[in-house]
Amino acid sequence: MTTSVSRCHLLIPSILSLLLLVTTRTATGFNAPPPAAPLLGIGAILFRPRGTTIRPSEGDKQVLADAGKFFVDAFWTNKVGGGAKTLSGSQTMSLTRQQVREFDRRYGLRLGSADRRAELLICTNSDDDVMGCVGIEVDTIRRPAASDDDQSLGRQVAVGRRSPSFAAPLMSNLAVGRRWRRKGLAEDLVAKAEELARKQWGYDECYLYVEKQNVAAVKLYKKLGYRVVWEDGDAKTLLPTEGGQLINADTVIVCMKKRLGAGVLGRFLPF
Repeated sequence: MTTSVSRCHLLIPSILSLLLLVTTRTATGFNAPPPAAPLLGIGAILFRPRGTTIRPSEGDKQVLADAGKFFVDAFWTNKVGGGAKTLSGSQTMSLTRQQVREFDRRYGLRLGSADRRAELLICTNSDDDVMGCVGIEVDTIRRPAASDDDQSLGRQVAVGRRSPSFAAPLMSNLAVGRRWRRKGLAEDLVAKAEELARKQWGYDECYLYVEKQNVAAVKLYKKLGYRVVWEDGDAKTLLPTEGGQLINADTVIVCMKKRLGAGVLGRFLPF
C-alpha cells in the first residue's frame, strides 16, 4: 500500500474540490483504500488470477473512465471509517462522475504538455476484468507545521516551521476489487508504480498519504518498506453515509515515504 483546494489531500477536487480527502493542506492524491494484506510468497503465486497484467492507462479516456467506475465500487463502497456498505444510486452517480473527472485531470493527456510524469496503472486478468489500479505522479510535497498543542499532546507531527515544498513521486488511488483481494495484487501494483518512478523518472524515493484509521493499508505499506514521516490531524475525508449523503468527516492523514532501489535492506533503514 496525491487537487488543490484550501489544503486538500487525496480526493476529488470537484466534490469538495477533492475526491478523497480534504484537509487544510494542499496536495493531490487519493487516500489508499483498505486492501487486505496480500498473501506473500508461494500463496500469492498459487492464487494469482490467470493472465494477470499491469499496464499504464497512457491517458486513454475510456480506460480512465472504466477505472473510475471500478474505483467507486472498490474504494467508496464500505469505506473505512463507517462508510455505507451499499451506495445509493445518487451516491454512485455523483462519485463516479467526480472520480472519472479526477482521473482524467490527473492522468489524462494534456495538450501542449510533454511531461507525462503522471500515470494510472491498471491491473487486469485474462478476461480483461479490471482487478485493481494505482496512480503515481510527480507532485508537490509539503510538510505541515506543528503547533504548541500538538507538541504538548505528544502527537507525531512535523516539528518547527513549515519546510520548503519539493517535488517527488506521490503514489495514490491504490484499490483492489473485493473478489481479487489477498492474491498479492496490491503488492504488485505498488511495485510497478515504484519501478516507474525509479527507472523511468529517475527518483530514489516515493511518498504516499493514507488515513491513519485505515489500519490494513498502513500495515501493508509498512510491510512494503514505507515509514511514517508525519501526521496531519486537521484533515477531512469524504464519507458516503447509509442515509444516501456524502459528508465531510474528521480524519488523520499519515504521510509515508520509502527509499527506492534499496532492496530488502531498505525496509530497515531510517530514510
